[in-house]
Amino acid sequence: MPTSLRSPPSFRPSSGSSGGAQTPNTPSWKGWVILAVLLAGFAVLRNTALQEDEYPEVSYSQFYGLLEKHKVHSAVLKGQKLIGRLNSDQSVDGKTIHRFRTMVPEQGDQDLIPLMRKQGVDLTVSSEEQPLLVQLLMAVLPWALIIGLWVWISRRAQRMMGPGGALGGVLKGRTRRFEKESEVAVRFDDVAGLGAAKKDLTEIVEFLKEPARFRRLGGKVPRGVLLVGPPGTGKTLLARAVAGESGVPFFSINGSEFIELFVGVGASRVRELFEEAKKVAPAIVFIDEIDAVGRSRGAGLGGGHDEREQTLNQLLSEMDGFSRNDLTIVLAATNRPDVLDAALLRPGRFDRRVVIDRPELPARQAILEVHTKEIPLGTDVGLRRIAGNTPGFSGADLANLVNEAALNATRRGADAVESQDFTAAYDKIVLGDPRETKLDPMEKNRVAIHEAGHAIASHFTPDAEPLQRVTILPRGMALGVTQFTPAGDRHIMTKAELEAKLQVLLGGYAAERLVFGDTASGAENDLQRATEIAFKMVAHFGMSDALGPVFHEHKTEHPFLGQRLAVEGATSDATVHAIEQETRVILTEAAAAAGRTLERHRAELDRLVEALMAEETIEQEALDKLLGPRPAGGRRASLLPPAQPGIN
Repeated sequence: MPTSLRSPPSFRPSSGSSGGAQTPNTPSWKGWVILAVLLAGFAVLRNTALQEDEYPEVSYSQFYGLLEKHKVHSAVLKGQKLIGRLNSDQSVDGKTIHRFRTMVPEQGDQDLIPLMRKQGVDLTVSSEEQPLLVQLLMAVLPWALIIGLWVWISRRAQRMMGPGGALGGVLKGRTRRFEKESEVAVRFDDVAGLGAAKKDLTEIVEFLKEPARFRRLGGKVPRGVLLVGPPGTGKTLLARAVAGESGVPFFSINGSEFIELFVGVGASRVRELFEEAKKVAPAIVFIDEIDAVGRSRGAGLGGGHDEREQTLNQLLSEMDGFSRNDLTIVLAATNRPDVLDAALLRPGRFDRRVVIDRPELPARQAILEVHTKEIPLGTDVGLRRIAGNTPGFSGADLANLVNEAALNATRRGADAVESQDFTAAYDKIVLGDPRETKLDPMEKNRVAIHEAGHAIASHFTPDAEPLQRVTILPRGMALGVTQFTPAGDRHIMTKAELEAKLQVLLGGYAAERLVFGDTASGAENDLQRATEIAFKMVAHFGMSDALGPVFHEHKTEHPFLGQRLAVEGATSDATVHAIEQETRVILTEAAAAAGRTLERHRAELDRLVEALMAEETIEQEALDKLLGPRPAGGRRASLLPPAQPGIN
């Protein structure tokens, strides 16, 4: 992957992206005073109503007895409730009381009023209903409190949702804005390779700087550019270079930052982002990992009201709506273009798709030169050789390779990074760290025979890749490894080369059958990878006479519904069975061919096994001496990164 060669400085958000902080308004003191008065009035009324209930209650018979004994001084009659006061403290049921309350019969007592007159009791009869003012307050006060609380909560929420509030940051988003070229130190010259991609983006940068020159003949700049490529190939880095070169306001945001807990926040952020960009147009909006928000609609479980779909709908509208601003260009990056919604990819939204693939040999060498610019290298280090041994590495992989090599040299206490450090770093990245597993002699011998089988099949099979190293030291998930030297960057493979690759993959399996008469579980990875290649030869590459030049694909199962989906052009069960049968034939023939090669070179196999048991690791030069010259064959190529075949 053509990648930039220098670790870019971190983006510094400008002050324009976050909005000015706003101090919340202090609530008016009058509101607090009104609230306090209402609460005090309610408390007084409530206390008055409850005061009567605090008097001790006596039975009507006891009250009547006290009345007959001239003990009652005065009384207040409210309906059935009677509140009385005694002449002096009296003991009733063991309690000393001065005031009391009781309930009179519902129909009244005809003898009660005459008796009270006779005893000289000061009687007051009043209505049981509360005064009109009290009733009004009791009716209005609860609603006043509820409405006041609602108003207070509304104002509080408004302040929180504002730019300076607690939720303002959630709604505002995390868009980073760059106004000046000096704010980003990355330029196109800092990106190795990617010539076609840089040409497309340079054209857009020039259009934004001089729109009149492009419009002279009626040309229009693409409204959107989609950067597509595997992870680590430099898509985000290239966008940073655009930010450094453009000289126009550059807005950067990650696709996942549109999605939040609250429904509607994503669409709001999209509107806000494009509104800011249109105000300062011409401008560039960069959305990294756009597949987080741009996935095909209708595939989720949330239906049309799903938050992600609402955000996508808003994005589609902003990119090509009635008020579309041609001077606002959208730049997006993704490594999953297959999951993006079709409406997002149509012309008028993303007009141009820029593919950023893994770097070729010259680009890999240039990337290594940039990453080793400040690293002292030993005299035995050849960057072109390292680049040639790392096909399939992305720019990020190469940067990691250089870093691991520097760390390995530091652990050795060396003053420079030497070739052995790059070899150790390559092994650590591709194969993993050495394991502490100690194999018993029988297992070690079986692993040696298995890896020797891969090596013999590779060395004596035309069209196979040449050997680089064979080891039986456990690393990562493998008990042994056979590595091959890539002949260069290749993009297609012939049928003969694929058949040779199958023979090499099944060489370990055939060696175990030849020596032991049976096989072990260590061949699982070889069988899996060989089956994948053979299946593609039959179903995808048209390399089977039985099936013919037709592309077939298995039916897939829905990950949520657990049912098969009837897709257009789905392969029938009969055809799938035929593909499986033909795949089995190809694998059986490859294993037989590998077995015949091993039988013809049994002496070389035994010598290599003996050497592996003694030295555990044998490099390329020693392998050439042990096995002799390779037979003449066709082209040697590899679509896969080195050190993959033969890992068990």
